[in-house]
Amino acid sequence: MSRVRLAVRRPWRLAAEVTVLLVAAVVAFPLYWMVLGALRPAGEIESTEPRPWTASPTLDSFRRVFEQHDFGRYFVNSLVVAGSVVLASALIAFLAATAVTRFRFRFRTTLLIMFLVAQMVPVEALTIPLFFLMRDFGLLNTLGSLILPHIAFSLPFAVWMLRGFVRAVPESLEEAAYLDGASRARFLWRILLPLVLPGLVATSVFSFISAWNDFLFAKSFIISDTSQSTLPMALLVFYKPDEPDWGGVMAASTVMTVPVLVFFVLVQRRLVSGLGGAVKD
Repeated sequence: MSRVRLAVRRPWRLAAEVTVLLVAAVVAFPLYWMVLGALRPAGEIESTEPRPWTASPTLDSFRRVFEQHDFGRYFVNSLVVAGSVVLASALIAFLAATAVTRFRFRFRTTLLIMFLVAQMVPVEALTIPLFFLMRDFGLLNTLGSLILPHIAFSLPFAVWMLRGFVRAVPESLEEAAYLDGASRARFLWRILLPLVLPGLVATSVFSFISAWNDFLFAKSFIISDTSQSTLPMALLVFYKPDEPDWGGVMAASTVMTVPVLVFFVLVQRRLVSGLGGAVKD
């Protein structure tokens, strides 16, 4: 009987695996084409008959990218912006999620609904008001004009996600910690933080990718001081309306993708881990 059931399930399992592989191939193909475009010589890039391979790969496009004198500065600025957003949003979201989950206060439900509504507002609709706000605060042409908006846009998602992780920690664990003499601050940082770390990592990945790949704010708020530009702005150096350097664009895009992949690899173990079985009531 078990063999018959196994024989029936195998076609469905095979179909699921094939579907997953097809979806993965579709998702990965743009990345492959980007790297391929960065390795192609200029003649192949401009060819009217593109091929999904290259017979003569070259690193000339990457050489032009790294020889661009402002590229290193753009890279450091992007690291500063993304790192600041990740650290600040993670800290604020953790404290906010703990507050709305563990404490009962007036307008608590209204605040949570506001977090949800904030996710529905498109970034493009707020760019102009944010521009005038940054101008009034004197933050235009500074990295602060990129850090603060990204923190604000990352917080609603982070708070909503961490709220579920904080709620999954039994209140009996908190009571036991207090009975053992632990203060609220010690419970928060020594017990609760390690338990919600998987959710904190997941929100950090979202915040990092959003800040690292940002082009809209960088283009809108960094107007004249190019020393404060971030890495996405480096793409404009190689894109010229009359004669775009597609090899340079693809090479710069590839270099931009590497830190995201490295960051994801470093946190993937925490990202895929959950709270199942970590604590029991």
